[in-house]
Amino acid sequence: MTVTNKLFLLHNTLNTSKLFIARRPLSQLIRGKTVKIGCACGFWGDTAVAAPQLIYGAKVDYIMFDYLSEITMSLLTAAKHRTPTLGYAPDFIQICIAPFIKDIKEKGIKIISNAGGVNPIGCGVALQKVCHKAGVNLNIAVIEGDDLMPEVNKLRNLGITEMNSGKEFPTAIHSMNAYFGAGPIARALDLGADVVITGRCADSALALAPLIHNFQWKMDDFDLLAAGSLAGHLIECGPQITGGIFTDWHLVDHWDNIGFPIVEVGSDGHMIVTKPSGTGGLISTATVSEQLLYELGDPGRYFLPDVVCDFSDVKLEQISEDRVVVTGAKGNPPSGELKVSATYAEGFRSTAVVCVGGPHSKTKVEKTANAIIQRCQRIFHQLGLQDFTDVNIEVLGSEHMYGPYSNIPKGTREAVLWLAVHHNEKKALEFFSREVAPAGTGMAPGLCNIVGGRPKVSAVLKLFSFLYPRNNFKVSIYMNDEFIEEYCTPSTPTAEYPQTVYNTKSPTPVEQPSLPSGDYTYRLIDLAYTRSGDKGNDSNIGVIARHPAFLPYINQALTVESVEDYFQHVFPDRSFPVENRVKRYPVPGIQALNFVLHNSLGGGGIASLRSDAQGKAFGQMLLDFELKNLPDLLSIIKNYS
Repeated sequence: MTVTNKLFLLHNTLNTSKLFIARRPLSQLIRGKTVKIGCACGFWGDTAVAAPQLIYGAKVDYIMFDYLSEITMSLLTAAKHRTPTLGYAPDFIQICIAPFIKDIKEKGIKIISNAGGVNPIGCGVALQKVCHKAGVNLNIAVIEGDDLMPEVNKLRNLGITEMNSGKEFPTAIHSMNAYFGAGPIARALDLGADVVITGRCADSALALAPLIHNFQWKMDDFDLLAAGSLAGHLIECGPQITGGIFTDWHLVDHWDNIGFPIVEVGSDGHMIVTKPSGTGGLISTATVSEQLLYELGDPGRYFLPDVVCDFSDVKLEQISEDRVVVTGAKGNPPSGELKVSATYAEGFRSTAVVCVGGPHSKTKVEKTANAIIQRCQRIFHQLGLQDFTDVNIEVLGSEHMYGPYSNIPKGTREAVLWLAVHHNEKKALEFFSREVAPAGTGMAPGLCNIVGGRPKVSAVLKLFSFLYPRNNFKVSIYMNDEFIEEYCTPSTPTAEYPQTVYNTKSPTPVEQPSLPSGDYTYRLIDLAYTRSGDKGNDSNIGVIARHPAFLPYINQALTVESVEDYFQHVFPDRSFPVENRVKRYPVPGIQALNFVLHNSLGGGGIASLRSDAQGKAFGQMLLDFELKNLPDLLSIIKNYS
């Protein structure tokens, strides 16, 4: 039997942020001075309403703007190749700062952003022009030195291999940037900067740096650095922590005015997550838990430039509506190396998206897609061109992304063809692009529209990550277009970690006591929240129990083997041991599990041909996983102590 309806009513109770209010006085939670940091941007393209919301609706000390991902870096690199003065995020200048520059100055708000992309100097120059035009005097610092492209020939001869796959160093490198830490940003603030612009850095460093500056934290106080990094990690994706993409989205009101996150951090590392009053969204222990696990691998070994964090025993406490206290982050010395993300060119891609209506839409879409591919292959043969190197056909609307677990294998009366192809030669894909439209007259009936017109052909950039000694980097700090100093990394302890630790094994499962059984069946959504994210070609899925009593049953059902089987269709090669594909990490502090699905994204965000290139739907898909032969968990909750 199912009890979904009863549990659905329970969800509405468990998720109200008025539940589990702390009994301790607020004065016991907040000691001494706090620093308030807001995040007004979670990615390049985020909403324009965030900056004014934080500038005028919250008394924050700092606003961070996080723009960079692997995809963004590749786009900015391409932009700089076309126009050397570009390569930074222009939205930061034109939309987020320029209209509010006088009020930012008057309110004394300091700005920190990685909007510099692959041209932080150019970004600083552009902002100086805005200040001059507005008659506003701001000290604008720029951090430079993460770009390793000038060293590409030297690096090519060092025998460097990709840190996860072991692939050799590519020949056609497009971009190459190291993840810097918070140290240079904090130093720029020490020097009097009002605005700090960086290139590639750890996202969380944008929040850690002002904490180091304000509280004068030492670079070897690793528990504090871990706490500050957690503060940055929680808010770096903007409204994802304030109710955006929350499992129980139906409980979140006013998406049109969703609040952007604020962390109030104390000198002892405690923090409160909140948002501007009067804004939409929701902050609860559940929304914070989801974001805590977002894009993590091993939560006990989260490698950052300044510290290796242990978030496995972090504790959350709801102290009032839309206010959650976060404690318990631990830290260890960082490694002596920095992670470098490079992109390299490998052929071309093109994607056709076609709407199809009428009976048997799924079958029509599949037959049409195969016919287009076969026609192109015939043309390639005639012209002496090679075959496609990869083809991806999806029928959106038929639950194609669920693989063998689709509930509607015969499809619906409307569907969308997602046809993505890869080829080593641009000429071949130009033929493909022209052969999509003829399907509307020479193939299946009901082809309604080609979304965006004739498919475009674009270069494919793939990700290549490696580790490089941090002492090999020269980090420069500029202030108001003038070189100020070379940043010297403090002589703090580092640890030697084998490269394999970055891809750690699942801990050996602890033998569970036998659990009572019954004749109830639950879906995972009845018992847990989920959130999925990506790192390169890997995806992670955080699973957080809705109630502590549910965790043993989730732990029993969601094994490495069962999760691998559920997502079997996303792995290109299942011949290796299952533990090479899926790893599971316990996160007892928030009653959770974190799963990492290796090589599950078809190449990842900048290379994958899939409609879900970043695994954003993986967590949602897992919510339909069935847990069978369980007892009445509602009764167990009632008797839980």
